[in-house]
Amino acid sequence: MEIASKYSPADTEGKWYSYWMEQEFFKSVPDEREPYTMVIPPPNVTGVLHMGHMLNNTIQDILVRRARMQGKNACWVPGTDHASIATEAKVVNKLQQEGISKYSLSRDEFLKHAWDWTDKHGGIILEQLKKLGASCDWDRTCFTMDEVRSEGVIKVFVDLYNKGYIYRGVRMVNWDPSAKTALSDEEVIYREVQSKLYYVRYQVEGEENEYVTIATTRPETILGDTAVCVNPNDERFKHLVGKKVLVPLVNRAIPVLEDEYVDMEFGTGCLKITPAHDINDYEIGMRHNLESIDVLNDDGTVSEAAGLYVGEDRFDVRDKIEKDLDKAGNLVKVEDYTNKVGYSERTDAAIEPKLSTQWFLKMSELAQPALKAVMEDEVRFHPPKFKNLYRHWMENVKDWCISRQLWWGHRIPVYYLSDGSYVVAESEEEALKMARDKSGNANFTPDDLKQDEDVLDTWASSWLWPITVFDGFNPDNNEIDYYYPTNDLVTAPEIIFFWVARMIIAGYEYRGTYPFKNVYFTGIVRDKQRRKMSKSLGNSPEPLELIKQYGADGVRMGMLLCSPAGNDILFDESLTEQGRNFANKIWNAFRLVKNWDVAAGAEQPESSKIAIDWFQNKLMESVEKINDHFDKYRISDALMEVYQLFWNEFSSWYLELIKPAYQQPIDEKTYEATLKFFDDLVRLLHPFMPFITEEIWHHLAERKEGESIMISLQPQAEKYDEALLAQFEYVKEAIAGIRNLRKEKNLSPREALKIVVLTGKDGYFKQMDPVLKKMANLESIETTDEKLSGAVSFLVKSSEYFVPLEGLIDTDAEIAKLEDELKRMQGFLNGVMKKLSNEKFVANAPDKVVEMEKKKQADAEAKIQVLEESIKNLKG
Repeated sequence: MEIASKYSPADTEGKWYSYWMEQEFFKSVPDEREPYTMVIPPPNVTGVLHMGHMLNNTIQDILVRRARMQGKNACWVPGTDHASIATEAKVVNKLQQEGISKYSLSRDEFLKHAWDWTDKHGGIILEQLKKLGASCDWDRTCFTMDEVRSEGVIKVFVDLYNKGYIYRGVRMVNWDPSAKTALSDEEVIYREVQSKLYYVRYQVEGEENEYVTIATTRPETILGDTAVCVNPNDERFKHLVGKKVLVPLVNRAIPVLEDEYVDMEFGTGCLKITPAHDINDYEIGMRHNLESIDVLNDDGTVSEAAGLYVGEDRFDVRDKIEKDLDKAGNLVKVEDYTNKVGYSERTDAAIEPKLSTQWFLKMSELAQPALKAVMEDEVRFHPPKFKNLYRHWMENVKDWCISRQLWWGHRIPVYYLSDGSYVVAESEEEALKMARDKSGNANFTPDDLKQDEDVLDTWASSWLWPITVFDGFNPDNNEIDYYYPTNDLVTAPEIIFFWVARMIIAGYEYRGTYPFKNVYFTGIVRDKQRRKMSKSLGNSPEPLELIKQYGADGVRMGMLLCSPAGNDILFDESLTEQGRNFANKIWNAFRLVKNWDVAAGAEQPESSKIAIDWFQNKLMESVEKINDHFDKYRISDALMEVYQLFWNEFSSWYLELIKPAYQQPIDEKTYEATLKFFDDLVRLLHPFMPFITEEIWHHLAERKEGESIMISLQPQAEKYDEALLAQFEYVKEAIAGIRNLRKEKNLSPREALKIVVLTGKDGYFKQMDPVLKKMANLESIETTDEKLSGAVSFLVKSSEYFVPLEGLIDTDAEIAKLEDELKRMQGFLNGVMKKLSNEKFVANAPDKVVEMEKKKQADAEAKIQVLEESIKNLKG
């Protein structure tokens, strides 16, 4: 195969991805090997690839590719989530653009449009993941509303209902007026907003000039007030308790009550109670048996029950009622006020607390095994800091509102009889049988049953994902016994409650064990200014454009260079450029090696023998570190270790050390060893940079059809010689010292120098002389027992390296230069000593500052000693 002069991702990536797919390298079936399993956090069927997906799926692909190269049966299951609210909103919007209202359609007609939209758009993001190199088993692609997944969801609902965990009740819920559905607490995002605090007075019934003033941020709900409440310890209002006041504008009489909940310091100390529109008011209303008047329709307009402003939008009414209250003499004042308002995560509409009949799942008992599992590290979080967040939520878990007032989703398997009773069944056929038994009417027909109109919360399907992707509720399918529990989950901390906690709960309830052993939490991808990346801000690059510009390997590496687990990622496009540059570095190093002429039977230089021995040990040290990083889920650190091994140790040291002289051949032994090292390096790099490594691996040797780097084994950790590695680091210091000296003295790198070493207890190893000679271009290396005159020197540990400069430099000029530097350093030392001799400074300055000054003193004294020695040596 001809090696191109430049690496081209465009020519490489499509070619190898097609090859991997054709050879079915991503495919997994149960066998005798140890399984390694991951399930993809299913992206919304509405989604397209964004930077968060890029990061998350890069990390997943690294883990699964590495497992494959460890000889495990790696299975990464892809799929998408039906995303009830988001998808229904997309379909409704599409229909509106076509002049069709959702409510002009039957449920079945609407669902046909939804399925058509899903079939057309639903697979886009999965196709985009292929461009990134994602090695999913695409034959296993799942959808949360496909037949197998849906059957599992319905089975679990029926089972939990039969166990007494699911119940139907009227509760205060978060209501999204845009989507016209209930939301769970976790689907509400609270934001600080600039509001107003309206002070409104209520006339005491029967008293012409006596009023009670309340403060509210929501005057539009006044029409639903059913009481005014004061704190029983508040002496200011004792005389009013038991009396009634009149609701402004409608003059409806409501009682004045006492309740400990009322904050005497907020507003006026009087609280209006609107049980239908505030959770705390609802609880007060329950305690005092108050009526609930719902003054808002499902779409956020004012209802008939309000008596005024009927059919008008809630926020329009807020403006209107302010003017009308003022006109009626009930508005005392309006103040600016900052408060937190809840918004729907899906539609961004301001949510309304609303009384609603919904289906709930009792969580406190179900949550206990899942709480214990994380607290005792049966399921390990990376980083572990998220354990406390998890514990707080699980210890205070609320019942889960699992019903949604939508058409797109898993329809609740509850069937109502004409008398209002109901049965819960997995199918209409089973429901019919149960209804006949329940009613005693053998002639009961499907027309006599009415299925619940609501669907289940999206998360009520995805919490079963690690089970249902392996058809885990099918007793005839034993695949789940092989693949479950899975190994790793890579996800974002913002869905720790939505998804992670609930999957763990479901795992213990339905499989008796955890669904995954490790959870790796990624951070939020932010820009350099720490702003969250979003299309609305215009600060988010288009992922596919990045791949086109920098190559998938470059983008993968760029994402990893800035992504420590659990911390936010400060993404900069220059990182993907760095990734591309690294790919080019690998390619150029490969071309250099492959273009060498090889001399069969030529003698191997001593420097090459040492280089091979050293790099083999360095490689094993790095493999040990990489394995340790992976064990601790420090994936960025693992990449940096491979990066530095290739760039610094292999390219800058090993290749330079073995490189033959200009237009000279390399010996066969060194060449073969170098190709073996290249093979080891690309196998270490493959999980991070799959495309370029596959390309190089096929150039390294003759490969048969069906071979791939991705199914070859990673280099195995072996014992390594720490003493040899330490010796080589000393030699590196000596070489750096000589190179610095050449630079300082303007000596040509081509001029061979003589070195004389005054050996100390460390810093010089004679067996490394061939390395020192080659890399520093030395004519000779001698040792001495005393300091050398007429030479300059530098220290490596306790050994002093002398370079005789006679005939190489102007000695008088060099002495003058060194004396100037000596004076400068002595002046610097005097300044440091003045500080350290100042008792006030030493007593009051932070310990770190004092330590820094002492370090400056020690460094200056050492430098002065070297300068004095150099001057003395040059003067002879």
